[in-house]
Amino acid sequence: MKQFFKFMFASFAGTILTFIVIFLLFAGMIASLVAMSGDEEVKVKSNSILHISWNAEIKDRGSDNPFEGFDFSTMKSNKPIGLYSILNNIEKAANDSRIDGIFLDMETLPAGVATSEEIRNKLKEFKESGKFIVSYANNYDQSAYYLATTADEIYLNTEGVVLFKGLQAQLMFFKGLLDKLDIEMQIVRGPDNKYKSAVEPLMLDHMSEANREQLQDMLNSIWGKLLLSISESRNISVDELNKLADNLELSTAEKAIEYNFIDGAVYRDEVMDILKEKTGRKEDEKLNIISYNKYAKAKIEDKKGAKRDRIAIVFAEGSIVQGKGDGTNIGSATTAKAISKARKNKKVKAIVFRVNSGGGDALASEVIRREVELASKDMPVIVSMGNLAASGGYWISTNADYIFAQPTTITGSIGVFGVIPNLEGLFNNKLGINIENVMTNENSNFIDVMKPLSPFQQAKLDEVIDKIYTDFTQLVASTRDLDISYVDSIAKGRVWSGADALELGLVDSFGGIEDAVKYAAEKAELGDDYRIVTYPQKKDFFEQLVEELTGQATTTIVKHELGEYYNYFENMQTLKKMKGVQARLPFFMEIN
Repeated sequence: MKQFFKFMFASFAGTILTFIVIFLLFAGMIASLVAMSGDEEVKVKSNSILHISWNAEIKDRGSDNPFEGFDFSTMKSNKPIGLYSILNNIEKAANDSRIDGIFLDMETLPAGVATSEEIRNKLKEFKESGKFIVSYANNYDQSAYYLATTADEIYLNTEGVVLFKGLQAQLMFFKGLLDKLDIEMQIVRGPDNKYKSAVEPLMLDHMSEANREQLQDMLNSIWGKLLLSISESRNISVDELNKLADNLELSTAEKAIEYNFIDGAVYRDEVMDILKEKTGRKEDEKLNIISYNKYAKAKIEDKKGAKRDRIAIVFAEGSIVQGKGDGTNIGSATTAKAISKARKNKKVKAIVFRVNSGGGDALASEVIRREVELASKDMPVIVSMGNLAASGGYWISTNADYIFAQPTTITGSIGVFGVIPNLEGLFNNKLGINIENVMTNENSNFIDVMKPLSPFQQAKLDEVIDKIYTDFTQLVASTRDLDISYVDSIAKGRVWSGADALELGLVDSFGGIEDAVKYAAEKAELGDDYRIVTYPQKKDFFEQLVEELTGQATTTIVKHELGEYYNYFENMQTLKKMKGVQARLPFFMEIN
């Protein structure tokens, strides 16, 4: 008996000790998260250099999610950074007498092409202040090099390379997998929507000629814009740039110097010496370098803080879905409510609707569009398109008074489709399960995933899709003051670059989110007498924390484990969640 109690108390003590350790670890994690979410005061020394080394994903709006990007092994956060915050902080640095220049220190830029262009344009503005930009990397990929070409001087590690090879669009096809599982995907597209190729991965094992054509044209347009910018900055002809990309010439630092891609091949300590010289520091003195994350917390006088009138920026980023949204989805209820709140706020005099979406649910898109239409009757509504504003993303933009896009924005894709899986083969042939129906009416099994559509049901579904496509094209024609036959000719689900969209009349001007804000202020006759408010309202730290602890942390863990392969998993999840008629970008694509 004594032995029994001995083991029992030992086990009990071990359990208690385990709980104490877990509690202390959890408390430490919470303390870390709370500390990172706090507003610590940051002092900026004179002759400082703003050190930019973005490793986290850059989205339109920064994340307040305490677990997003959190590394549990180091207890450090790597949360997505907000584009609008980046633009504001670069402008703050340009006007801050304590900042002498910027040190760009990155091998890649974790952002879409249009987002990169907005940041690049802001850095060009920064240089107008007379301050310097110096860039350095061990290696440059194309995205980092594109940003680096704003620098006065570009340096590379002596053993580094510049990866300059052109753009590639990579698509994933699931037809072979579906065949192996004996799953039939029943596809319905709008009339002659041959470019609406979101369904191709489900029905083909290769790219259609129509899809290849639109992708080639779009990539050529985006690549052409990137080359013109690099050509202007580095004084290298576009023909020469293409030749260098074709032959992968920049395989060594020496080659990069020879072709004027960089200004020198040096070690990091030598770059520090260059920065010391630029800020008037002696060789034995320390550089005053302040990281971007710290500088973002540095306080400066807010001249617009006491202004009464507001411009509301409503952010819409991700796939469009019905109901509530989150950090990765645009929920129709959440976004419509945000637009409505901004419209009904008497202090808000204009709305900038920032759209960064490849589309999604057609009905959800219409719910959001209606709120934009209502808001535009009361005040100026200006759309700012990000990396993507295609299909449903374009749909929700149509009723704006004016649309800004970058030349590298992907937009258009005016078309719709529906997907109804038939799982009968999977259950019968693979699982040995037979399913029988009893019905009160002839078509009670309409849209039953366990049976194929009958010819009559297929025809009815065609009618629904055709009507939505007609509504979409008529909407574009009426809001853009275009002839319906012309809209149909440029629609059919085809995607366009922002540069092409401007020529086609689908957007009004090139520009980023700041251009949209300035234009909104002009239309509302505010001058500089306004301040910015953002919607949807962010949840507070502890509300986010509770959500994560009650189940949403799963996505964070999966994303952390899969790393660069998470996009493939996300694509599969998106296909799985598709319900109803879709107005969605016609492919899952990675541009690199």
